[in-house]
Amino acid sequence: MSWTRRFPAVPAALLAALLALLALLSLLAAAPAARAHEERPVALPDGTGSVPAYRAAEPDLLVCKTDRPAFERRVAGFPQELRQRNLDLYERCEKNGYRHLQQAVDAVDRPGMNIAVLPGLYEEEPSLPAPAGECAGLKAPNSSLGYQILSYEQQEKCRHNQNLVAILGKTNLQIEGTGAARTDVVIDAKYQKLNAIRADRSNGIYFRNFTAQRTTFNSLYVLAGDGFVIDDVLTRWNDEYGFLTFASDHGLYKNCESYGNGDSGIYPGSASNINDGRGYDVPRYSIEITGCRSHHNMVGYSGTAGDSVWVHDNEFDQNMGGASMDSAFPGHPGLPQNHARFERNLIHDNNADYYHYVADGTCAKPPVERGYEQGVVCPQISMPPGTGIITAGGNWNLYEDNWVYGHRRAGFFLSAVPAFIRGEEKWSKQTDTSHHNRYAGNVLGKDRSGASRPNGTDVWWDGQGSGNCWQDGPDGSTPGTLPQCGKERGQVSGASARLVGEPVKLTQLMVCADYNVQARKLPAGCDWYGARGLERVETQIAVAVAAVLLLVGGTLWWRRLRGSRLGTAASLCGLAGLALDVAGSTTPLAATPVPAVALLLLGLWWTGAGLALRPGRPWLARLTLLLGALTLLDAFDKAVLMIPWIPLSPAWVRALVAVVWVLWAVVASARPGPAAPARPAGPGDDPAGDRAPVPAGPAPALTTTAEPPAPTTRPDGTAA
Repeated sequence: MSWTRRFPAVPAALLAALLALLALLSLLAAAPAARAHEERPVALPDGTGSVPAYRAAEPDLLVCKTDRPAFERRVAGFPQELRQRNLDLYERCEKNGYRHLQQAVDAVDRPGMNIAVLPGLYEEEPSLPAPAGECAGLKAPNSSLGYQILSYEQQEKCRHNQNLVAILGKTNLQIEGTGAARTDVVIDAKYQKLNAIRADRSNGIYFRNFTAQRTTFNSLYVLAGDGFVIDDVLTRWNDEYGFLTFASDHGLYKNCESYGNGDSGIYPGSASNINDGRGYDVPRYSIEITGCRSHHNMVGYSGTAGDSVWVHDNEFDQNMGGASMDSAFPGHPGLPQNHARFERNLIHDNNADYYHYVADGTCAKPPVERGYEQGVVCPQISMPPGTGIITAGGNWNLYEDNWVYGHRRAGFFLSAVPAFIRGEEKWSKQTDTSHHNRYAGNVLGKDRSGASRPNGTDVWWDGQGSGNCWQDGPDGSTPGTLPQCGKERGQVSGASARLVGEPVKLTQLMVCADYNVQARKLPAGCDWYGARGLERVETQIAVAVAAVLLLVGGTLWWRRLRGSRLGTAASLCGLAGLALDVAGSTTPLAATPVPAVALLLLGLWWTGAGLALRPGRPWLARLTLLLGALTLLDAFDKAVLMIPWIPLSPAWVRALVAVVWVLWAVVASARPGPAAPARPAGPGDDPAGDRAPVPAGPAPALTTTAEPPAPTTRPDGTAA
């Protein structure tokens, strides 16, 4: 007899397990296409440039407005020396200066020139009109957000299709506001241009002391530049980014500020990938960011392929998320992201939640009507509100000596990003993130004065990756046990090397990624967008699993185990474990020991039930004992020590075995038969499998052909 006929539940159970795995893979394959900054194909700089130095020399070109009384009112409160300097510059500018910044940029005829912009509001009126003539009919691919992806030659030909001020192919140009504060010089795109200022292929450019604002994408955009400085500049009220530097090297942001942006205030996307293939020790970083504050944005700092960026002594606060690194968006040179270094930053109170502006239709209005100036922000991508530092698919990042506190969700958030999300289909690359991220020496849950400002949980990790480590003593983490960093970089104890994250967390990330601000689509089931209680996908999964196991386990106990004290006690453990598993899926308890205790009780249930099933159902008993062992192993993995050397979490194997067990238990419960005996079976039981029970009733009479025995006689002669 074939094994499929002897154990008919096995092929069906294996098929169900395969279908469950295929369903998860189809969920991954159906993940929404990533959207973000889309640009023409561009190569990273060759790295021969340098960070430009500030030049204090008198300006070569001047920009001012013609309303002298208004100008004098603007400078009236300046310190005397600065006021007099501006008045002197204005005298020169009235005679031979320019009224618009673009006019001055066009007059630059050699490297190393300085442009001074005097206090005033610059709306660049000649640049504002919509494209006309040939520029209105340019042929170029459209981005997912609707704007055209123009070539450099098209940008040269039609400079103001997308840009209020276009700086193309200039070398060592310096643009400086002459006011007492950066808000004294304001360059305003009035939501009529994609970019307020675009510097494209302009090496060695220096921006200082002004404000750029109100665009449908970026205030200040540096593209394909080798050498730039952004010094004491403010950007605000943009659909996407405040500062965007892309495919650039030798860059410096310092003393900057950004707020009111639908994506991030500071975005060093595709910074030059100079340290690819190195470990923690690197010769230099491509971009440095210091002394800046980014607040009241969707996220303070973000960097898709933000490679080799040194971020230190900044403040990221009052955003939805403090900072993020990712490998989630295609079309960015240098993926996967690697070698960001964060140190001595204040990352706190990033608990804003702007998704309600998408839900109520505010973000569907034209940008000029949305109310950005009154605090509206329209989040452009999916983002877990209440998070300090998010790493979505990054490698070799260092997070050391930062203050991370006051976040309602998590201080640190680490998850993998399969390569197909960014458009790479090779199987060999699907697990190339997140590895060797080091979180050490940070102050978690306390501000700089030492006052307690706890995070909801200090660490959220999907479990994927190798070489990741955290400092001792996080105040709450999920999983409950984490690999520990040693004193030296690269030293890790309790390390793991998982190819895939935890199944429930992976499902959550896929569900939460299905967000689209243009379509006003907020994923149901994701607490990033307001789902609570039973609305959350994690809790829904826990409730569904508990319902199935309660029904199957209860039936199995009634039909097979109610006569066994061990089986009954084990079933009570299972009932308590299922209740705690549902409770542990909720936000307040997810980072506590409750989920591990639930697994412990469920493991005891299956272990006890397996022992009780051995007399009558030995093969089902063996499968049940295997499931119990895997569940106990999962509890150990999550609460005591992550098991090294295994490519998958025990949760994956446990889930597949549980599918087989459920089907087998249903079949076993459906077959007629008595409850399991309270005593062990005798030696006559069939050891080869689940034998059919013997029908109840009187024993049948035996038949024989032997002669009846001869009658006996008592001593008194009577017949016996």
